[in-house]
Amino acid sequence: MATAVRECLAKAQRSAMHLEMRDSYMRDDPEFIRWQEGHRYDPADRESWWRSWLDVVAETTGRGVVMRRLRVVSEPLSDYVRYEYDGTFTNVAAGEDVRWLPRSRARDLLLPALDGWVMDEETVILHHFSGEGQWTGARMEVVHDPTLAAQYVSAYEAAWERAIPHAEYRPA
Repeated sequence: MATAVRECLAKAQRSAMHLEMRDSYMRDDPEFIRWQEGHRYDPADRESWWRSWLDVVAETTGRGVVMRRLRVVSEPLSDYVRYEYDGTFTNVAAGEDVRWLPRSRARDLLLPALDGWVMDEETVILHHFSGEGQWTGARMEVVHDPTLAAQYVSAYEAAWERAIPHAEYRPA
């Protein structure tokens, strides 16, 4: 995970919201390629799937920061989003609250054009991806703009209310 996100999470005091709206990211990710080849994490073998990002999540939520991840998805799920679904138990184990929002349930919502994070309802980290899901340009843009943050929070909360908790979501 990029340094900007880790730094902002280290400073977060109340909340960290992550919005993901793409059906594919970084298809050259070695972990995704392993998943395509049949590798699956064993929930009973924590040492085999725990990684440094999960340490960040556990430390952040351990300080009382509420971390939420919302994935807006097309159904049936793309291979990449199915890969994310299969590994989401690791995020939940580390302390994140994860929900899934099928696009069909979001048809009347106005959502931001870019994925990103909102920290403490003040700082927005915008993610810049190509149409193929690869990072572009500066990759991430950190914006300290209360107006933009409020817009993201408003859209996020409306979508979160309709989204399905990870434990209840069954991919189409």
